[in-house]
Amino acid sequence: MGLELRTYGDALDFLYARTTGIWRLGLERVEAFLHSLGDPHRRLRTLHVAGTNGKGSVCATLEAVLRAKGLRTAVYTSPHLVDFRERFRIDGVPVAPERIVEFVDKWTPEVERLGATFFEATTAMAFEFFAEANVDIAVIETGLGGRLDATNVVTPLVAGVATIGIDHVEYLGATLEEIAFEKAGIFKRGVPAVVGDPDPAIRELLASHARTHGAAPIRVIYDEGGPTDVRIGAAGTTFALGKRSFTTPLLGAHQAANSAVAIAMLESLPAGLAPSESELQAGMPHVRLPGRFQRVGKYLFDVAHNPAGAAVLASTLTAIAPPEPIVAVLSVLSDKDWRGIMEALAPAVERFILTNAPTAPPSRTWIIPEPLNYARERGWNAEVIRDFDRALVRGASEGATVLITGSFHTVGDAMARLEVSPTGG
Repeated sequence: MGLELRTYGDALDFLYARTTGIWRLGLERVEAFLHSLGDPHRRLRTLHVAGTNGKGSVCATLEAVLRAKGLRTAVYTSPHLVDFRERFRIDGVPVAPERIVEFVDKWTPEVERLGATFFEATTAMAFEFFAEANVDIAVIETGLGGRLDATNVVTPLVAGVATIGIDHVEYLGATLEEIAFEKAGIFKRGVPAVVGDPDPAIRELLASHARTHGAAPIRVIYDEGGPTDVRIGAAGTTFALGKRSFTTPLLGAHQAANSAVAIAMLESLPAGLAPSESELQAGMPHVRLPGRFQRVGKYLFDVAHNPAGAAVLASTLTAIAPPEPIVAVLSVLSDKDWRGIMEALAPAVERFILTNAPTAPPSRTWIIPEPLNYARERGWNAEVIRDFDRALVRGASEGATVLITGSFHTVGDAMARLEVSPTGG
């Protein structure tokens, strides 16, 4: 057992060594690597999802409904929370560590020859695993952007863009228009496209890009009326699409919009794969997405890592009204808009405990005195506890609800310490 864990660890060490902290966008390296593998992505039927926020929820809904329908499913998402294997799930089960070791051992020379990045290597790995498993359909989430993202080698059955927000400006552009252009890069000629952004200007821009790419048909969720009669309760979010009513276990008004994108994508699938109305209704209760307003005892985990995500988190907190006081254990990567995140959360929490997530890359660790001073200038209750474990203990001692948020690293590190399994029941 020790040898197996060591070799799995060795495989992860090799992959993580491919991360430089700098994204190298482009499709040349991943296409070359996939060709070496026999182009497994060309043997897959896929659904492709992009978006600044919401794409994980859309992917979770797509996969849950299709699996409940009886199809053999795969889903590729990133980043993971606790275990790297969360990125590759077949019929809801993470790929075995031995398979990852085998892949890395076999293909290390080719990865090094091509200079493939971490995300390019893991994306190719996902396609290889899914093709090998002979899945009926694979749900693929973009990593960054869309147009030049490593996942954009697929020609999907349907492509969907959830919402657009300001994030990754160093790669995608500083304006919503520039970011929309990058996200819309997943739309393909003759492939159905679904647009989920509620902003009239942005959704028209995305639809325009879809038309330019030759996508057809194009469904724009909010031009069709969008979700209405949205109600949030402890057990989930209920909403209407036209005369139909749906309930998703995911909490928050934004989850109605994400669910609507997924439903439109599912309805756009070809006969034999598209679920019936009864299969849609039967599959929705099975949707599960760790780290998105996930409640475990007094703890509430949410991976909000930009102001838009923090804003929907704050509105959901207000709607659900968990026990008070609400103490936020917050750790944000330094290249994110932590000021905007704190501004969004401040009205919804009583206190901030500012800390550093242990797995945050050293080059992206935020300089905590800055947010502490920012909080004090605005009269917010905040303190710094650099040691992550002590910060969790302080949060539990002071809060009736402990909100753990700011990044995937923050949530994943807390889950590992509190023994919360992202892929458990």
